[in-house]
Amino acid sequence: MSLFFVADGEVSANKNDQYVQTVAHRGASGYAPENTMAAFEKAVKMKSDYIEIDVQQTKDGELIVIHDTSVERTTDGSGMVKDLTLEELKQLDAGSWFGEEFAGEKLPTLGEVLDAYRGKSGILIELKSPSLYPGIEENVAAELTKRNMDKPNNNKIILQSFDHESVETFHSILPSVPTGVLVSYTMSDNNLRDVSRFADYVNPGKWLITSDYVNRIHDNGMLAQTWTVRDEASVEPLIQAGVDGIITDYPDYVNRR
Repeated sequence: MSLFFVADGEVSANKNDQYVQTVAHRGASGYAPENTMAAFEKAVKMKSDYIEIDVQQTKDGELIVIHDTSVERTTDGSGMVKDLTLEELKQLDAGSWFGEEFAGEKLPTLGEVLDAYRGKSGILIELKSPSLYPGIEENVAAELTKRNMDKPNNNKIILQSFDHESVETFHSILPSVPTGVLVSYTMSDNNLRDVSRFADYVNPGKWLITSDYVNRIHDNGMLAQTWTVRDEASVEPLIQAGVDGIITDYPDYVNRR
């Protein structure tokens, strides 16, 4: 049995057990450079339910979408994100490393992504290494509130992190926005009860997924989106185990089912 959010935000049972959310990991990052507008556009065209984005903070306090805490892997620049200004980051080429056709792709800000995709796609915001960025939870909350996205309809904005303390902090600021905890281990029932105070999702690595684990997450009133699927053969076993969403570089692997 799967779960879903109804209009009033409460968790309910979906007895049909049919629909699994497709979450495009850093956009459709199997087909376009991760965390760029090109990847997000591809994800929307592939009818993903959500785009997943990684958010960090620049030297001058702006919110930028990038996965690594340094820029070397996915741009033509060097240095730590926290040591570079927004202007410096915006000068970087974030597409050529993936393919010549993406040369000149820029790192987007959180605001740019929210403005471009609100109403077009759900957005799963991951706070990446938030301990490096004191106050990032308040800054993300401010960006959502500015756009009247602090009370999302249909569960279309979610915030998650591996840093569970950060998730709890964000929940205390905007309790109406659904939150998730990313985990790379199997949580005990005590752990699940504890995080259910401030989380709506427990999102485990796909190697951890069993029917029992998913059922225990559900029994504690939360949903399970699993990460990161990069091979089509993984999809059906995860669905059979009862996950509510699949975070994948290749959204069409889930949607073609």
